[in-house]
Amino acid sequence: MAGGKLTPRQKMINLMYLVFIAMLALNMSKEVLSAFGLLEQKIVERNESTDKRNDAFMANLAVKASDEPQKYGSLNEKANRVNTISKELSDYIEGIKSGMMATVKADDQDNYEVQDKPDFLDTKFFKGDKLSKEGEKFKSKMLTYKDEILSIIGDDYPEIKNSVTNQFGLEDVLPRGKKIKEDAIKHHFEGFPMIASKTKLTQIQANIKTIQNEILSTMLQGEQAASLKMSNYSTLLETPKSAYYSGEKFDGSIVLGRVDETTKPDKAELTLDGRKLVEGTDYTFEGGRVLLNVNAGNPGEHKIEGQLIFLEDGKETPVEVNRSFATISRPNSATISADKMNVVYRGVKNPMTISMDGVPNSNVRANAPGLTRKSGSSYVMDPTTIKGREVKINVTGTIDGNSFPSSKIYRIKDIPRPTGTIRGDDGNGGPVRMQRQGLEKSSIGAKLLDFDFDLNLKVTGFSFKVAGQPTIKVSGNKLSSQAKGALKRAKRGETVQIFDINAKLTNNSSYKLKKISPVFIELTN
Repeated sequence: MAGGKLTPRQKMINLMYLVFIAMLALNMSKEVLSAFGLLEQKIVERNESTDKRNDAFMANLAVKASDEPQKYGSLNEKANRVNTISKELSDYIEGIKSGMMATVKADDQDNYEVQDKPDFLDTKFFKGDKLSKEGEKFKSKMLTYKDEILSIIGDDYPEIKNSVTNQFGLEDVLPRGKKIKEDAIKHHFEGFPMIASKTKLTQIQANIKTIQNEILSTMLQGEQAASLKMSNYSTLLETPKSAYYSGEKFDGSIVLGRVDETTKPDKAELTLDGRKLVEGTDYTFEGGRVLLNVNAGNPGEHKIEGQLIFLEDGKETPVEVNRSFATISRPNSATISADKMNVVYRGVKNPMTISMDGVPNSNVRANAPGLTRKSGSSYVMDPTTIKGREVKINVTGTIDGNSFPSSKIYRIKDIPRPTGTIRGDDGNGGPVRMQRQGLEKSSIGAKLLDFDFDLNLKVTGFSFKVAGQPTIKVSGNKLSSQAKGALKRAKRGETVQIFDINAKLTNNSSYKLKKISPVFIELTN
């Protein structure tokens, strides 16, 4: 373009075109690098969540193995082997990532655009056209993990087996447009930018943790399915109502988890508060149930203890009974509680539980402005239209033809002042540090800090201010083109402001929120 018989001016113009095209290609590359970085962050977050689930599973299984070693001991041993194997490979990969990031300056750890060199893994994994010693070690670690996992699960879980083989078998890969296959390590890691390779390594860690979770969950489900025997059943206490009056007959039932004729005990040895119960008088058998017919006794807790005895393979198998029920005095006041706190909020459908001890929910009536019943003892209070600062809830319970009135007063409060956010971050009292490109794409939001209700706030507009430039009014929840233009003129390290944020409740647009706190952003580039 800049050669031939051209004037110096034309040569300069052609050269500028070349520079412009190169800059476009560079920007495109930076966007791709940033995309890899953001993807790697998301995978890391998912890995942390999966780790928590796996840790909780292992802790729960350890408790089960301690309580029932014959049932869960072998499963716990396998789970620990899977956990050890998975952690070993994940930690090894984490060490590679740490070594990789040690070559990046501390200030550039989150700057994905400078992490574009392939030198680290190219030097570590490859020597000429072959794998280096470290590359062979990486490949060996992957294959060893595959073999050890497959040896644990065997042929019992074909779907997991296929997943492990496909993800860690490292079969040679046929590149697009080529006729000869190449080594999987070479195909996936040679010549790639550092951030792309780091993302791939993080995805391998995700695969390890996911497979671990699938194995642990599937093994436990199989063990539980295999445990459906009479000796493993638990007893339940079934009652037609939750409480009984003093002197009233207790007509509850002791039942097994599976209620049919096959679960009928051969005999029972039961006591009520230490007194032996007599079959035919105090209890009878019916369809797997032990129907009780005893006096509910004085107010307080009463214990039913003993054994249900079944014949299995000619031997008696006892199932322990250790249950209790409560007897209460007749009601004289209602129980009213707000599920969230002792106040109700305007603009919010406040869930409430209203009941009365000893009175069925169908015989309880509650009324107040803005109060509606959902079902049973569940109510919703919406005080938006109430002008005062208090609301009185009246409750009446009816039993045996007698009415028991009661009431309670609740304070009414407004929804507190929301806080402005950028990309979900409020800065925790200070400016949010982020890159200029990130701010251009991010959404402006608002949230209620330390509020008892999860409310969705939709931002409809805001003001944008760069020092030394006019304030710009923006509609919607993202920077307008005019705001982006002002942002481009801001200096690195400068703090820009987003204020006068307008938002509304998505499910109650008529409610006017208090003034929303502004958010400040410090530009890092």
